[in-house]
Amino acid sequence: MDPRELLDTWLDTATHLRSSSRIEYRREVSRWLTWCETQRPPVNPYACGIEDIAAWAGTLLTDALDGRPFDGPAALAHVAEHHRAAALTHDRRITAITQYYEACKDRGAIRLAPDLTMLRSGVDRDAGTPRRLTPDERSVMLYVIGMWGPDRARHYRRDRLIAFLLLEGLRPAEVARVDMRHLYDLGTGVWEVRAPDYEYEAVGKKHVLEPLTVAALIEYLPHRIKPADGVHNLITVQGGGPLDSGYPNLIIRQMAAMHPLLAQRTPPVTADTIAHTGFWDTPTG
Repeated sequence: MDPRELLDTWLDTATHLRSSSRIEYRREVSRWLTWCETQRPPVNPYACGIEDIAAWAGTLLTDALDGRPFDGPAALAHVAEHHRAAALTHDRRITAITQYYEACKDRGAIRLAPDLTMLRSGVDRDAGTPRRLTPDERSVMLYVIGMWGPDRARHYRRDRLIAFLLLEGLRPAEVARVDMRHLYDLGTGVWEVRAPDYEYEAVGKKHVLEPLTVAALIEYLPHRIKPADGVHNLITVQGGGPLDSGYPNLIIRQMAAMHPLLAQRTPPVTADTIAHTGFWDTPTG
């Protein structure tokens, strides 16, 4: 099967993936396949090596490398330390390529999927699905969110809202991209939001916000930093720009450090941990 045809077939049938993930995977894998086609001689994506994927990925990290060659773990460590958002984007890109090659293997196009572990920056992410907070840990997390006030941060209302949006199940990058145009006040005390994709379209899951999130949202809105022209993000930063996608993880780690039950947790509490936990357990039976 042609590599692009396989990509389409895989994503069209990958119902377990979020719609935003399918969009992102299609974009990144298409970039990879285009790179393969434009090399001289062309690179066969079904018979490539990890060095080919590294060469392609390096072309997308030029600005974050600050003049360094993309030649190994030291270069990735530099990106992770100095350009966190770029490192997270890079790791998501490698995830997309990894999942594509797993699909290639499942469909018989290749015998073994390449191990791309060495191409990950490893920036503050759990290996695999983050372990959810226990009920006790979640209770403490709600406590420290409530304790996060003006003595902790200038924009504490923004930080609280970020934490509650994560508990709604929005992923860190989705929180950063929530669009005011896809936030709906139903006029009854109920608010809804659509999880945005990477083009800011409201194609993701609809979330009916919990009362705690609504309260944090209403408290935050009068203090929202005026957005720059063309910026529609709910969460804005100094200068009116959008939130960096790495910030939710930073603020959650700082909140978790307020209580030993969370501060000493292994694996550590991250923004992804909160997004996988949710507000409440789903009753069984």
